[in-house]
Amino acid sequence: MIGDELTAGGTTTATRVSPGGNLSVDRMPAHWLMARLGKRVLRPGGREATRWLLDRARIDGTDDVIELAPGLGATARELLARGPRSYVAVERDAAAVSATEQVIEEMIAGARAVEARVVKADASRTGVADESASVVIGEAMLSMQPPRHKQAIIHEAARVLRPGGRYLLHELAVVPEDIAPSLHAQLEKDLSASIHVGVRIGTPSQWREWLEAEGFALEEVHLLPMRLLEVDRLLQDEGLARTARFAWNEARTVAAMTFRAALWCALAAWGYRLIRRDRYA
Repeated sequence: MIGDELTAGGTTTATRVSPGGNLSVDRMPAHWLMARLGKRVLRPGGREATRWLLDRARIDGTDDVIELAPGLGATARELLARGPRSYVAVERDAAAVSATEQVIEEMIAGARAVEARVVKADASRTGVADESASVVIGEAMLSMQPPRHKQAIIHEAARVLRPGGRYLLHELAVVPEDIAPSLHAQLEKDLSASIHVGVRIGTPSQWREWLEAEGFALEEVHLLPMRLLEVDRLLQDEGLARTARFAWNEARTVAAMTFRAALWCALAAWGYRLIRRDRYA
């Protein structure tokens, strides 16, 4: 099992289990592999995109927040720092539940009382009461769902939000809007094979359609390039020490190097195909 062990005198006293730790490295979803290598910001747009969302949501002490699939709790930390009235995380991975619970304990220790808890459940069936939230946030999880489950999660977000509530999304998008269907399908296939997770990504207009189908009105969209593993983005998201640790762990992990090479080859090939199409269309 993948985890970090704390030892005293050669005896294991505690184990922190990493999400995806029951999987071999060569079969592990890319986001959990990156976490194993020491990365803590796993969202495609990095901290920049998350903070853009939270700044516009203007979360304060009157808000009841639900976060879907918090993962390692990086956004939970940002949310709790803004002092909502309550916070509920909905997570189905047991190790991620533990990670988020630890973040909650750290953030509310000695601070003003905040009702905060983690619910172990699927994002499409949270078990949370109707109209119990003023804010729902989900990052980098709808992109990994098949169409029916994706729509079920959006429907669930609409159910738990009060009238006038805000749904914050941080997801992958395909551009340009007029991308050929065959290219779009091949991109999803290539990325799914590279990161060991089924990818179903929409164009900005498709995302709008999926949200409007559940009664949402899209207010604002901010597009950023997917640069999660670029050095400047790593430094911005992780800092120098953690970036160095991530690079060292990556260099020691053959599977990680294979994943990165496959991902960049897939992206490079797609860039070439799109350029070729633009050039010869």
